[in-house]
Amino acid sequence: MPVPSNGLTFSSDGKTATLQVSDAPIIDQPRWPAMDAESTPAFLDFRLVFTTADEPVKYEDPTRQYRFEGFKATAQLEATVRVPSIDFTFKTDPLETSKSDFGVMGTEVNGRYYGS
Repeated sequence: MPVPSNGLTFSSDGKTATLQVSDAPIIDQPRWPAMDAESTPAFLDFRLVFTTADEPVKYEDPTRQYRFEGFKATAQLEATVRVPSIDFTFKTDPLETSKSDFGVMGTEVNGRYYGS
């Protein structure tokens, strides 16, 4: 999904990243995974906030040419789903009450850029 140029912002200290998207086109498909399940246009708004902690992490697998370095982080999400055809809206609890079990924020290298 393309993210608008103002959809991803960082705090001045670089420790918080916020991804915000409005009116992302999705589908409502209540009978999925039935082969003949019809789909109805729907829309998603969300705000996802990652905030780093001070604990560094590094995941590396040279055989797969993969490395991730960064910091443990918390993640919080608030979202709204709208299905206009049936006048249905669902909104999650507020961002402030959202909790995550695991999050990381950092940089990744893989494939041909692994040596970087």
